[in-house]
Amino acid sequence: MRQVHRWLSVIFTLTVVANFIAMAFGPPPSWITYSPLPFLFLMLATGIYLFFLPYVRRDKRTTS
Repeated sequence: MRQVHRWLSVIFTLTVVANFIAMAFGPPPSWITYSPLPFLFLMLATGIYLFFLPYVRRDKRTTS
């Protein structure tokens, strides 16, 4: 999961950079403007999972 989160962050960064490059040449089309959002939401989901993973594992160890 960590590797998926890392690759999503690389893709997200590239889409944000492409967005700024497109803005330098005038108003970009909406598909370029909104292209980072799917990767941002996927990073949010994987980041929340990775954040709570140690707490879930610790609770399973103490209850067993």
